[in-house]
Parts: sequence; structure tokens; C-alpha cells
Amino acid sequence: MATLEQADRLRERANVSYDEAKAALDATGGDILEALIYLEKRGKAAAPAGGGYYNSEKPAPAAPTQENHQNHQQADYQQPRHDTGERFSDLLKRFGNFCVKLIKKGNANSFEVSRDGESVFSLPVTVLVLLFIFTFWITLPLLVIGLFFGFHYRFYGPDLGKQSVNKVMDSASSAADSIKKSVNEEFRSEK
Repeated sequence: MATLEQADRLRERANVSYDEAKAALDATGGDILEALIYLEKRGKAAAPAGGGYYNSEKPAPAAPTQENHQNHQQADYQQPRHDTGERFSDLLKRFGNFCVKLIKKGNANSFEVSRDGESVFSLPVTVLVLLFIFTFWITLPLLVIGLFFGFHYRFYGPDLGKQSVNKVMDSASSAADSIKKSVNEEFRSEK
């Protein structure tokens, strides 16, 4: 439903009556530019002087050739896929940019394994994520078993080196140490 303000704006631009402006806006879902083109196509509004920015005239179709057919097929792939007007190629480009940013952040931050206060090894978070994705059934048990053998894990870097993240890792190490001590005490008391 077109608003009075939209109809007034269209009336000023297209020099049409209120009823014509309202009908054009209703036919185009309230889009003023589309309504202006709609009125131009019906001869109720004059095209802008000097060529303007919009044109409702369609070029005459060319004789069908193999090249035109290929161009037409290629144009079909480049048409918007959603009502948002965003092309599939634009979505892929945005997804690619997101992945690149994610990989850069993963490479800037590291996962460190230490024992008795000395660093055993360190690897980028990207590698750790890939290990979890492709070898989850091996990586997770190794990390858990490592906790019981006195290994401690920490993240460091500009994004993951925060105190809260490492506090969680320290509490996991402390929990593993307390479980290990209680199991040792139970084992000794049984002897």
C-alpha cells in the first residue's frame, strides 16, 4: 500500500495525478523508481531529458546466432538469485572473503602445549581446527589424555590470547590434575 508521501513525491517527479501515482506505486510495491519507469512505459510520464538514468525501452532482439545464444546463457547465470538483488557470484565472493579473514585470524593466533612450564610445541589455530575437523576422533582423545600426563594448553595471539579463554584451559588442567590425584590416592589406599 502506497503512502501519501510516496504518492506526492511521485506526482512531483512524473507530473501525474494522485490517482495515477497511487496506481503506479501499488503496481510496483511502493518502489518510487519502479513506479516512475512503470508510468514511463505507459506514456504517462516523460523520459528524463538528456538520456537520464533509466530507460524502459528494450533493444530490438538480434538475429539468433551461436554467440548471442552463448551470451544469453551466460547472462542467465548472472541474474540475481534472490529478491535482495545479490548475485550468486557476489555471495561466493563474500564467502571467500570471510574464509580468508578467518584463516588470517587463525594463523595470527596460536595453540601452545606446555609441560612443567616449558613449551613443548606450538601450532596455528587454523591447523588445530583442521585437525579437529578431519581427525576429531584422534585429536580430542590425545588432548584429554595429555591433560592426565601433565600437559597444559594455552592460546595466545591478538584474538584468542585473552585471560578468559586461558582461564578455561587452566581449569581443565586443574580438573585433570585433581582427578589424577584422587585416582592415585584411591589406588594407594587399596594396596
